[in-house]
Formats: sequence, structure tokens, C-alpha cells
Amino acid sequence: MFFPYKGGRINYSDSGIGHAIVLLHGYLESSESWNGFAVDLASKFRVINVDLPGSGLSDIYGETHSMEFMAGVIKELIDHLGLTKVFITGHSLGGYVTLAFLELFFDRLSGYCLFHSSPFADTPETTEKRKREIGIVKMGKKNLMYPDNVLRMFAPSNLEKFADELQRSKDIASRIPEGGIIAVLNGMMIRPSRLSIMEEGKVPCIWILGTMDSYIPCEKVQTNVNLPLNAKKVILNKSGHLGFIEEPEKSLKAITDFVNQLS
Repeated sequence: MFFPYKGGRINYSDSGIGHAIVLLHGYLESSESWNGFAVDLASKFRVINVDLPGSGLSDIYGETHSMEFMAGVIKELIDHLGLTKVFITGHSLGGYVTLAFLELFFDRLSGYCLFHSSPFADTPETTEKRKREIGIVKMGKKNLMYPDNVLRMFAPSNLEKFADELQRSKDIASRIPEGGIIAVLNGMMIRPSRLSIMEEGKVPCIWILGTMDSYIPCEKVQTNVNLPLNAKKVILNKSGHLGFIEEPEKSLKAITDFVNQLS
């Protein structure tokens, strides 16, 4: 389905009944990335699975898609759907958007999940990497960039087991338009730290991390966050950056149990 937004369209699906959960995908991903996980979740809850601006079938809205801008898109979408409160599950980039939503519209959240994500701003090293990727994409050579990025999303020990899912993830990344990749990279580079917002604990949070995640280092990020009392941490010991693919049963149970407690 499409939601008209500021002269463009945002693609989303809406399935299931019950407590509303919004799924926000990561960088070089789309709503397709959630695949069977979204279907399983929709057997228990109402699931709104969104293509963020510039990804999947959603339109591009400029050279920079800030986290605040994308949070505003999600707020308008849930208004359009007549939802008062939702639970947002944000993977990686989607987690950055979720934290911006928390800062701007916390009263519209029943809770949220940071899924292989963190509240920190980019390090100088990450910023330089993003600038290099923008340069590669602008030269029309995104095919030299995304395969390795997608490969690193999986734990090395899972590459053979999830060979089909790896290829599918590469296919999804290959279809993201150059302008959409650049807009998201620009948005991630300028995002601020939202550590204090997360630690404030205005709404309940579940934080899911993978011990073999090469993008969000599990041990390091944990030591720098003082979780509030209404937050829960779940560690996936057999996952890299894609726990909903690498350990779907454990991930599904963690989110299901947490949301049911809210209800």
C-alpha cells in the first residue's frame, strides 16, 4: 500500500490484529528484509512494515533524509492509520529513526525496540567511511560497495548456513536507488547522540544485540549505556547484525514477550 506524503509516496504493508508494531529496516535494506519475521510477528500483533524514504518502493525526498525527517514520516503514517500509540522496532538505521521518534513524539509510543542499533552518533571513522561510500555511489559504482556491506551483516560462522538469505539481502540492496542511498548516508552522518534520550526512559525499551555484530560492537556499546529500569537487554549469541534472520525464534520470542507485558 502507499501513503501519500509531501508530493511523494511511502510504501508500507499492514497485516494482523492486536497491539500495533511498526517495523523500520536498516541501511541497504527495505521492508522486504524482515521477510518471514514480519509474517510470524503478524500472527500475534498488527504489523505495519514500512519502506523508509528512498528505500524499497518509497520515494526520495532530497539529498538528505535526516532521522528527524523520517521520524516525522512515520508519525504522519500512524496518524493516517488512526493509531494513537505504536511499538516501533527499528533495525540499525531504523533504530536511529526510532530514537528520533522517541525524542519528538514519545507520547505516541507504547514502547520500542532497538534491534542491532545504538544511541550514539557516528564516530569520525564511520563518518569517513560514509563519505567514501557516497563518493562511490555518485560515480555510479554502488555495486562495488554494497556486496561487502551486506556480507558483513552476517556473522562469519553463519555465511554458509544463510547463503540464500545473504544473496536475497544483496538483491534487496542492489535495487535501492543511488539517490536513496546517498540521502540516508547524509542523514546518518548528521544525527546527534541520543544517549540521554534513551537513558531517560520515558517509554519501555528492549535492546537486542548480537555478540558477533561487526557494525554495533556488542560489548563496547553495552558498557557506555546506563539502561533505565523499564528497559530490557537481550543478547543473541549466534548472531551478527541480522538477528531476525540468524536467530529468528529467539528474536521473535523476545519482542513478543516484551510487547505482551506492555499490554
